[in-house]
Amino acid sequence: MNKTNTSILSISGESGGGQLLRSSLSLALVTGRAFQMTNIRGKRPKPGLMRQHLTCVKAAAEVCGAEVEGADLGSTELFFQPGKVVSGDYAFAIGSGGSTTLVLQTLLPALLHAEASSTLRIEGGTHNPMAPPFEFIEQCFLPVLRGMGVHAIVKLERHGFMQAGGGVITAKIHPVKKWKKLKLTERGADLGQFGKVLNAHLAHSIVGREIAAANTILQLPIEATQANDSIGPGNAILLSARFANVCEISTGIAQMGKSAEVVATGAAKGLRGYLSSTAPVGVHLADQLLLPIALAGGGVFHTLSITDHTRTNMALIEQFLPVKFGVEEIAPGVKAVMVK
Repeated sequence: MNKTNTSILSISGESGGGQLLRSSLSLALVTGRAFQMTNIRGKRPKPGLMRQHLTCVKAAAEVCGAEVEGADLGSTELFFQPGKVVSGDYAFAIGSGGSTTLVLQTLLPALLHAEASSTLRIEGGTHNPMAPPFEFIEQCFLPVLRGMGVHAIVKLERHGFMQAGGGVITAKIHPVKKWKKLKLTERGADLGQFGKVLNAHLAHSIVGREIAAANTILQLPIEATQANDSIGPGNAILLSARFANVCEISTGIAQMGKSAEVVATGAAKGLRGYLSSTAPVGVHLADQLLLPIALAGGGVFHTLSITDHTRTNMALIEQFLPVKFGVEEIAPGVKAVMVK
């Protein structure tokens, strides 16, 4: 696989994870620009395309009739030549507990630029480690995009956890008439903090231990919710801080070898770190807003810190789109991210 056309972007996937691939797919769909990625997830313990990455590739190809080479499990090279994005009713199954929300985020920018409305049905995991849970998409990500002119609605049809998957999310996505530039520099009025524990087919004592552990760090009301529609066992704790202009959710996902206390403490420390700052945009939301503000052609938001992950994503977007990112320190622990 060696495409030499100079209009084809050459991207090294060695230092990036799945996010670099997903961003490349999203940008290719929106711009019509082909890319060739080598050494995909090269520094990960298991390099190459895993099931959820492969689903993203195949889903992206389906919505635009792309020419693709290297779309195989374990592949470390991929060539992707997009065609025209076509609206429609689409259904994708990851075939494992891989993240449904990451597939949704890969396709969303393209379908926002389609000629008509689309629906998505994605089956897999809805609450995964290293991925935004459904609630983050619904309550944190999409509300910010609505202020930018986006009209999209998501629904959780069935919970799904690792390893069984089987969860289902659906989305209705309408074309953007005109992007509005984002200005998100203040949280607005404090509307409160709260949490919930989702528990599927696991001992209820785990829930009590998680709530107790979280409340040693943050005192907030946490409710227990049964997620027994899930086909497999699973557990997640979601701790939320809601403000007039933004919402942040810090998540802990139960995994083999991690105690309930470790899962809950990690989530509580994440929210405590957010609350200790005045920046409205959390670290994970900051990554997810880079492409929307670039597509809008400008904007600014304040966030807590800029990770290497975020800088890699900025550099990739600048390769596809005629924009330039800027970062300024506004106050200790508060950075302004701008697009010009």
